Amino acid sequence: MLTNEVPDASAGTVDDRAPRRRRRRKVVIWTIAAVFLAFCGLTARLFVFPASGMPAHVDAIVMMAGPGDRFRTALTLAAQHRAPVLVLSSGDRGPGGSAQAFGGPCAPPVPRVKEICFNPNPDTTQGEAEYAARLARQYHWHSVALVTITPQDSRARLRMERCFSGHVYVMTAPTPAAYWPYELAYEWAATVKALTINRSC
Repeated sequence: MLTNEVPDASAGTVDDRAPRRRRRRKVVIWTIAAVFLAFCGLTARLFVFPASGMPAHVDAIVMMAGPGDRFRTALTLAAQHRAPVLVLSSGDRGPGGSAQAFGGPCAPPVPRVKEICFNPNPDTTQGEAEYAARLARQYHWHSVALVTITPQDSRARLRMERCFSGHVYVMTAPTPAAYWPYELAYEWAATVKALTINRSC
């Protein structure tokens, strides 16, 4: 007696699903790894190893407010007569901010260097860039060197270049290790805001 047996299709379906799930899992893992590596690379490029440096002489040195040893760095550059004008922002942005380093309304005088100290309004990097750009127009500057910490290098340059058509250089001051986690997180958020929301000078 002949019987017609219908093959069980469910077994093949189950066997086919497992390789597909494994492939999808691999794609997800590799995608996450690629995004993570790209994020790390961009973080290093923008905030850890930015292209900093300045020529032997510029029209003005502009110190941005904030933590780190930027105050001493700016004074050292001025004492080396790398510029005839030293501009110091006295904005106070948390512990170790530059306003606390002043100990007064402005820095100790540097021989043969004009000093300009100001309170940015608003007390932000954008406010500092706007004020520095007004000074540049007033005194006909063609080049400035910003002094800040390494994580802020790219954003400070971006803000200044939006307000000032001359040459913008950046000198970075030593950054205490304890500040790095906060500064990296802050600079990522502030840079995204500068690129997407607040794009004006």
